[in-house]
Amino acid sequence: QVQLAESGGGLVQAGDSLRLSCTASGRTFSTLDAAWFRQAPGKERERVAATIWTGGNVYYRDSVQGRFTISRDLAKNTMYLQMNSLKPEDTAVYTCAAGRIGKTVEYRFWGQGTQVTVSS
Repeated sequence: QVQLAESGGGLVQAGDSLRLSCTASGRTFSTLDAAWFRQAPGKERERVAATIWTGGNVYYRDSVQGRFTISRDLAKNTMYLQMNSLKPEDTAVYTCAAGRIGKTVEYRFWGQGTQVTVSS
């Protein structure tokens, strides 16, 4: 079993930056495919960024490409999402996930989520 805990959300203005953290316990990120998802009110959950267990094959949603960066610190067993040039449309609950199921976009383990609110 893997437990994931996010932190780093908050209220910022458009153009600001935030870094979200996701700390894992139970297994290390070096053995897990992992991702960041977000869900805005009234919208479907969407995958924002993802990486495989080697740290390669990084995926970014088109709308965040060039602004968001997914990374890992294996020594801290923590995954990050650096978010720059934030826009009001980035407002959502951001959740980290790990343990991808096959080659799908489904994951076995989920955090509780952290709210990111971007004001205009």
